[in-house]
Amino acid sequence: MKNLFTLIGVMGLCAAAHAQTDSIHAIQMNQVVISANKFNENKKNIAQPLQLITKQETEWVMPQTTANLLEQTGNIFVQRSQMGGGSAVIRGFEASRVLMVVDGVRMNNAIYRAGHLQNVITVDNNLLQSTEILYGPASTLYGSDALGGVIVFNTKNPVISGNSKTLVSGNAMTRYSTANHEKTGHVDLNLGFKKIAFLTSVTYSDFDDLRQGTFRNPFYGGLGLRDSFVTTIDGVDHIVANDDNNIQKFSGYNQVDVMEKILFRPSRRVSHTLNLQYSNSSDIPRYDRLTDMRNGRLRYAEWYYGPQLRMMGAYQFHAQEQLGFFDEIKAGANYQRIQESRYQRSFKSKELQARIEDLDVIGYNADFRKEMSKHELTLGTDGQYNKVKSTAHINDVKTNESTPLDTRYPDGGSNMFYTAIYGQHIYKIISDKLVLNDGMRLNYTNLESRFEDKTFFPFPFSSAEQSNLAWSGNLGLVYMPAERWRFTANGSTGFRAPNVDDIVKVFESAGGTNLIVPNPDLKPEYTYNADLGVSYVVDNTLKLEASGFYTWFRNAIVTDNFTLNGQDSVTYDGETTAVFASQNKARAYLYGFNAAITANLVPRVTLYSTINFTYGRYFDAADTQTPLDHIPPVFGKTSIIYREKKFTGEVFALYNGMKRLKDYSASGEDNLTYATPMGMPGWYTLNLRAGYKIHRRVSAEVALENILDYNYRQFASGISAPGRNLVVTLRGSF
Repeated sequence: MKNLFTLIGVMGLCAAAHAQTDSIHAIQMNQVVISANKFNENKKNIAQPLQLITKQETEWVMPQTTANLLEQTGNIFVQRSQMGGGSAVIRGFEASRVLMVVDGVRMNNAIYRAGHLQNVITVDNNLLQSTEILYGPASTLYGSDALGGVIVFNTKNPVISGNSKTLVSGNAMTRYSTANHEKTGHVDLNLGFKKIAFLTSVTYSDFDDLRQGTFRNPFYGGLGLRDSFVTTIDGVDHIVANDDNNIQKFSGYNQVDVMEKILFRPSRRVSHTLNLQYSNSSDIPRYDRLTDMRNGRLRYAEWYYGPQLRMMGAYQFHAQEQLGFFDEIKAGANYQRIQESRYQRSFKSKELQARIEDLDVIGYNADFRKEMSKHELTLGTDGQYNKVKSTAHINDVKTNESTPLDTRYPDGGSNMFYTAIYGQHIYKIISDKLVLNDGMRLNYTNLESRFEDKTFFPFPFSSAEQSNLAWSGNLGLVYMPAERWRFTANGSTGFRAPNVDDIVKVFESAGGTNLIVPNPDLKPEYTYNADLGVSYVVDNTLKLEASGFYTWFRNAIVTDNFTLNGQDSVTYDGETTAVFASQNKARAYLYGFNAAITANLVPRVTLYSTINFTYGRYFDAADTQTPLDHIPPVFGKTSIIYREKKFTGEVFALYNGMKRLKDYSASGEDNLTYATPMGMPGWYTLNLRAGYKIHRRVSAEVALENILDYNYRQFASGISAPGRNLVVTLRGSF
């Protein structure tokens, strides 16, 4: 009852607020997207489920990171092992099985792991023009890794003046959040001339240790409590009591993001774009590992990711209204420099272990479009080359001496190359009534890795090499029998070639109880997916949507018991550890549904609600069904928004069902060690946002998140979510 009164009170506050923009959860029929066809396309013609997050929605959410933006949709589940992270889950697929693309460039690289990834935070959400999410396999257009879906990030473009005058414009934003004392500042400046324009952007964020909620479920009162931590005094490790056990010590970090875009448009039909992006962080503590226990005490004195560096340079050529066979052409080349590292030191040990990965990634694309009466044809080719260099050493923290250490990936280096050709076709059989989507892709992948030093592990091989040739395709139908109704049916296949991380890594998982070793015999995995969807729209007042999917997962790569030189366990880091490896399980399946409603209840008041369910199992060698990893519990979002000319008010709830122990995967990827004896409890939060347009160029936004200060943790996560959090944002433009 107390919670009910709180909700009523919050809704009352929203009724006193007004709207800042009409685009948030608005009922729109003719949104233009690019992810489903590589070129501008009306969303209603696309059979594959797709969600568009606009620039206005991004700003309204006020996300600390891009991972926060994704989970605020209510349709993407996000796992976290530390505050400086966020691993997106789409339809039970995560990490290397979800493809991320920024400005047409693949972010997924040869060491994207199948576990949990934090790379999404290297995309600056303050520069996003739009984010598009494709649900389900999308390998026809995007190739390997697009098994669960694709997240396409599109950043802002420079604006030319088009005349002799110089166009000068810009934006600035500053934000403060109480749960982790976030301090974020952003500025971007556009200089536009007649044929050339420059867009410069800088964002800096600093986060202190995160405070979790204090209102606890009485059955799981100890979940997430940080009673003690390790500190080093005069070179000696000590375990000390935490003054406030709701402060998650050693979770803070900082990050800087810089972008420079140059647009040259010599004519109305032709443009050239140079896109330079830089993202780097401080050390990011691996919070879950810093809470691991061994023999009744904290296991690690230090465990952190080194600065996460992502540099990108991309050139893109775009030609429209051409006179040859193709009407529109996009072509480009790109280069990425990526560095990741891991550092760990056990309690009272003098040995700081360091493992460092350096990647050079070169890619290209060429896409061509032709419109012919009722037909739209897109043809293209793309490719990417990854070069991985892995080094490791032990540093004596007392003497500063360095000694060799086993590397995470082969010390002789690894190369991975792919190239592909594809075709995508849209046939408007009956305009605005019946639309066919079909396409096909041929993909070739080659991987080579070399093991030079076998001092630490006497692997029975010196190299690993494999080549794969795969077909992918899609066939979908959109049927709109009346203005209000839209039905979709879509079949698609997905393909993911095993990468360097799958085949040849050495990795400790499950809190140190499992050791994952190389398996050069690993084969590609495939998905075959069927989607059915329906939507019903009444003018601009009501939109109902529902979709269901079933995915057949073949040659699914899962982590399971393995042997190394005939042994099922080895001594690693001073402990007897079970041997595991990535392996192709015979088959798996997933199914689920999404349902959503958007309703304009009364003038200026909109209700939005969405819910998602996913179920997944794989069959082991004994033909026994076992829970598939990365399957989230039921989750969703419900929101009420009030709009007027200068104000916006929103009250919303985010919620998750319980993930029961019997539904956890045994692989270790679901992080059972961080759950309660019953699994991960369900939870919900009540939240409030309001915005006011002070001036034509100045606006302020405020949010109170997790109003009830509820203590909860996302399934598979190793860090608890923020407690009650006040967020204040000020924006200005010129």
